[in-house]
Amino acid sequence: MYIEELTGGVRTISTVTTSVTAFVGHTRRGPVNQPVTVTSFSDFERRFGGLTADSPVSYAVQQFYLNGGSLAVVVRVTASGSGALAGTTLSSTAGQSRTPALRVTAAEPGAWGSGLRVTADHDTQAPSDTFNLRVFGSAGEARESFTGLSMEEDSGRYAPTVVNAASSLIRLEALSPQLPDPSGTVSKPFADPLPDLGVTVTVGIGEQERQLTLHDPGRDGEPPATVTGLALLLERKLRSLPDAPGRRAFAGATVTPFGRRLQVVAGSTDPRDVVRFVGESANDLGLEASVQPPAFPLEGGEDGEPPRWTDLIGSEAEKTGIQALRDVADVNLLCLPGLSASPAQEMVSVLSAADALCGDKRMFHIVDAPDSWGSLEAARAGLADFEPVRSGHAALYFPHLEMTDPLTGRLRRFPPSGAVAGLMARTDSTRGVWKAPAGTDARLAGVRALTVPMTDPENGLLNPLGVNCLRSFPVIGPVVWGARTLEGADALGSAWKYVPVRRLALFLEESLFRGLKWVVFEPNDERLWSQIRLNAGAFLHTQFQRGAFQGSSPRESYFVKCDKDTTTQADIDRGIVNVVVGFAPVKPAEFVIVKIEQMAGQFEI
Repeated sequence: MYIEELTGGVRTISTVTTSVTAFVGHTRRGPVNQPVTVTSFSDFERRFGGLTADSPVSYAVQQFYLNGGSLAVVVRVTASGSGALAGTTLSSTAGQSRTPALRVTAAEPGAWGSGLRVTADHDTQAPSDTFNLRVFGSAGEARESFTGLSMEEDSGRYAPTVVNAASSLIRLEALSPQLPDPSGTVSKPFADPLPDLGVTVTVGIGEQERQLTLHDPGRDGEPPATVTGLALLLERKLRSLPDAPGRRAFAGATVTPFGRRLQVVAGSTDPRDVVRFVGESANDLGLEASVQPPAFPLEGGEDGEPPRWTDLIGSEAEKTGIQALRDVADVNLLCLPGLSASPAQEMVSVLSAADALCGDKRMFHIVDAPDSWGSLEAARAGLADFEPVRSGHAALYFPHLEMTDPLTGRLRRFPPSGAVAGLMARTDSTRGVWKAPAGTDARLAGVRALTVPMTDPENGLLNPLGVNCLRSFPVIGPVVWGARTLEGADALGSAWKYVPVRRLALFLEESLFRGLKWVVFEPNDERLWSQIRLNAGAFLHTQFQRGAFQGSSPRESYFVKCDKDTTTQADIDRGIVNVVVGFAPVKPAEFVIVKIEQMAGQFEI
């Protein structure tokens, strides 16, 4: 008996994501015009600086995760020409004069970079050829460390290459092949044997000066015979000196030997706390040869200004603004939280560009109502501005939310797109993309009130115009009470009237587009067509079983057609195979009509 394994004809079509949300706009920090994926609000805080009063994006991301979102892509955009990198230059005295050796800048523009400090030392196995670099935060906490760096371009530890690839805080640019001088005070090379150490030396750190006896035979025993022993002795002596109140400049001082030299650094990253050895005794000992601050502060960082409408649109060629999303494979929802404060004409221009992007990328845009819509009448009047951008790839939500601002503890109004995107993600995960993200179970977490309370009749005036209202009901609380696209006005009669129908179609399109890529370069004949029908049909049947379509049987719910009727000989000659997929979407029960009839007379049960 022989066993032979054969591959089946079904190639699994995987489902794509439906609720990865892109947020584009102003943040405190982060790479400019570069999409960054974040998996939690804590992740956003680390990469983009957290909540900022003038950053609607930061609050929208927080509301996204608060309402059930799981994955976001953030693009920081600043006004063109604004913002600056903080930086500093490390010099070298290895030659005849002091020359710039290494330029250190913050990894991203912003004032945050001015809080960074860097230190350098030569405590390596080859102190004449390599050095160490450390990065500290504004509070003096160690953030990053890089050891054994070289300034030789052909070295595997070339400083700019190693640091720029690994650091999330700084970038390096080599200005010369010389090693940068160490931080703090560096001694002259000690001869062998060491000089007489039984002397009194005056040492100053900042404005404080203290005296110490370097070696007291009665207390210290035998004098050290090596540079390492001298380093340990000097460090112990410095740390025993009285400090200024609240300071650790002396108490935290460190002395590091490298080769025949010492590096003395104050226990502080304040650039003013420079260690100085004063007097002839210090000169005789060679304790002071070159003096640097204990840490080099990065300076000159400036936050970028919030983007203008042209900056949000960006350039497709340069991949800036919203166009930076064109190279991101999995983005399904788009939010522009800062756009609601723009004038109507600028807002429409950005929405037009966003609609083109969403059409190309099979995305869906969650649009915030303008800030100026402070009443029902203002909303109805302002809808005329949106006529040029009535799109099936977008949905408009009104009014804004009132929530507690974590930065001030006070109520503040916010555009709703971030919270709605989180709600869509939550609905997708619990029910499916075909379920309307609205209703009594579509509660908005963290919302205290809505800026414009509405009644049922008032809701009934906006809903047929393609505006999704946010309502607040007793016991239930604030909810989304609409599921129409901007193309969903009754007068338009669009097939893409409802949000779940449009998003389900986008989901099916993208899944089938990716799942049928294997078809390329296959023989275009009946065997291929039957495989396509089998694979696409299996995928659609799975969605039918999950409740994505109308109908009680697959025949009533969907069809896949790929044969000689869809692909003619002319198509085959041009290398084209045509697949026609149809489905019957489940539309939301938007209006529930309850009829009550009064019966006359008596009846028997």
